[in-house]
Order: sequence, then structure tokens, then C-alpha cells
Amino acid sequence: MLTAINPKLPMRDKTITRDFYLNQLHFEEYGDADYDGYLMVQKDNIQIHFFEFKTIDPKANYGQVYIRTDNIDQLYQELLDQKLNLLPNEPLKIKPWGQKEFSMLDPDNNLLTFGQSV
Repeated sequence: MLTAINPKLPMRDKTITRDFYLNQLHFEEYGDADYDGYLMVQKDNIQIHFFEFKTIDPKANYGQVYIRTDNIDQLYQELLDQKLNLLPNEPLKIKPWGQKEFSMLDPDNNLLTFGQSV
């Protein structure tokens, strides 16, 4: 019955969020309507939605999403090559639960963790 999940994360500024996901993480904007205070992005088989929350304190934001990949080494290297701000205490490594993972924060401190089964 269930076919997909599309997380909804907070964003303070749609222009900044759009720029980060489209120009740095190479997502595409999903849909042809530009909704006020709402953004949908897609890359490969995943979608992330964002809702406007102008007053959120990024230091108090606990938005998180776990994104599975089938080529974590290449993705990690691409992001390093772009000099994106990956979390230094969450570099690419194999976790005890059998996932190779790394993490980064978006402009609103939403935690993006990328992982691949090993």
C-alpha cells in the first residue's frame, strides 16, 4: 500500500534553500507551480518538501532526513570536491549498524545523513 515518503523540512528563506539544493546538491525543482512558502525538490528517486518557517532558530531545529544511496563513495567525493560544509564529526565511515554514512547540514540546520548498506 505505501509507496514513498517525502519528508517536509522547515526553511527560513526559500531562495537560499532553493539555491542550496539545486546548485550545490544538484536536485531539481519538482512541479511547475511556484507555491508561496513551499518548495519541492527531487533528485533521482527521492523528493524533499520544505515549508516556510521564517522565525525558526536554526540552532533549535531538529529537522532530519536519512537518504539512502547506491554509491556513497562517489557522492561523498563529489560533495568534498565542491567544498561543501560536511560535518567534521560525521565523516564517511562504516557504522556499527552496517551502514556507510556521512552527514551535513543545510542552510537551516536540517541534518542530511546519507547512507549505504555495506
